[in-house]
Amino acid sequence: MAKKQTAKTVEVAPQEAVIETPVVKAPKVEAKPEPKKPKWEIKDRVYFLKGNKKPLSKAIKAAGIYYFDEGKGYEREIKYCENQQTPFVDEMKGDQRLSHIIFRNGALHVPKNKTVLQKLLSLYHPQRDKVFFEHKPQVVAENELDWLEFEVEALTIARSMDIDMAEAIMRVEKGSEVTKMSSKELRRDLLLFARSNPKLFLELTTDDNVQLRNFGIKATEAGVIKLSPDQRNFLWSTNDRKIMTVPFDEHPYSALAAWFKTDEGMEIYSNIEKRLNA
Repeated sequence: MAKKQTAKTVEVAPQEAVIETPVVKAPKVEAKPEPKKPKWEIKDRVYFLKGNKKPLSKAIKAAGIYYFDEGKGYEREIKYCENQQTPFVDEMKGDQRLSHIIFRNGALHVPKNKTVLQKLLSLYHPQRDKVFFEHKPQVVAENELDWLEFEVEALTIARSMDIDMAEAIMRVEKGSEVTKMSSKELRRDLLLFARSNPKLFLELTTDDNVQLRNFGIKATEAGVIKLSPDQRNFLWSTNDRKIMTVPFDEHPYSALAAWFKTDEGMEIYSNIEKRLNA
């Protein structure tokens, strides 16, 4: 019989465990794109003298003027030379043939191929928006739209306004004349005022002092209170007892309106209100 072979056991030395440290890659930081400078729009431009002035001709300075360059940190001399591609003297090359800048009948039309003159007038000239301005139809349209929205809002509020508030607002505009007006005249003038000056009208509707000032004037006209001849004190008409002293350099009724908001003033306000309604 064949002998069975005995398998030998081979001992293996224990191996140390190797722990691999994961490599963490830093996230890529994308460079932020630099803001693009506004592109100059190539188009025809029109400039007008301010104040609706329309002289037959008016020349503005085309040389000996300076522009403060914030990027460079100093003033740079500018002038208009048709044979140059820049208005900055320190960038000009060769001969400098000075040209005139003349408004005709209050206006100056500069075609799109005169880019140097346009930039001089629109960006760098020190008299820009002082002596002349660039006509910008889009800005004009935006301003007109804002005005129309103010007008619509003012007219809407005016139509539903109670008569006391209407009187208070119109007293600011017309003074004591309001006392003699009928309610229809008052509402008519209120709507006209709201349409002609909507921004001021809206400001007055949110001004508490307007109504309080009107209340004080009505009380004076009704003989409940009176203002001393020197306009320094408000007094009770019945006994000349002093109600309040008007601060120096303040309008009497504006001061009274502000005083009505104090604790003491609120009590007097209630007292006057009862007498007016009696």
